[in-house]
Amino acid sequence: MSEHETVVLWNRDGAAFTDNRYSRGHRWQFDGGVDVPASSSPKVVPLPLSVAAAVDPEEAFVVSLSSCHMLWFLSTAARRGFVVDRYRDEAVGVMAKDSSGKLAMTRVTLHPEVHFGGDRRPTADEVLAMHHESHEQCFIARSVKTDVRCEPVGMTGQRPWG
Repeated sequence: MSEHETVVLWNRDGAAFTDNRYSRGHRWQFDGGVDVPASSSPKVVPLPLSVAAAVDPEEAFVVSLSSCHMLWFLSTAARRGFVVDRYRDEAVGVMAKDSSGKLAMTRVTLHPEVHFGGDRRPTADEVLAMHHESHEQCFIARSVKTDVRCEPVGMTGQRPWG
């Protein structure tokens, strides 16, 4: 078992509050000293009450799933003797009403594009198998009820399979 701690900081800075017109801008602090500007999404709380240039919780949710999958994929590829030169994922999360009629992140689709180097290159089936294994290993994906999907992009940007 392990524990993972973060700090979320917000200050009213003298602005009104009970009229619900306060800034949603805040900060996320992580171990190692990383400090990230955060806010509600402008798609949820309109500007200027949100901060467009900050990371919102919805984006953080999507990127945590994408990052976890990538880290497992890199580990799986290395263990199988494949060299990964570059990995890019343009992940998309969909907010919609869930079965109870409430807004939720109902689907996250990963679109990993992996470029391999070295002498030994995986087949399309081996790449799909590594993505499947990575998805099964990703504890973030296993921790949520969101439908998390993985739709790999071919090694050259094309989708040569499926």
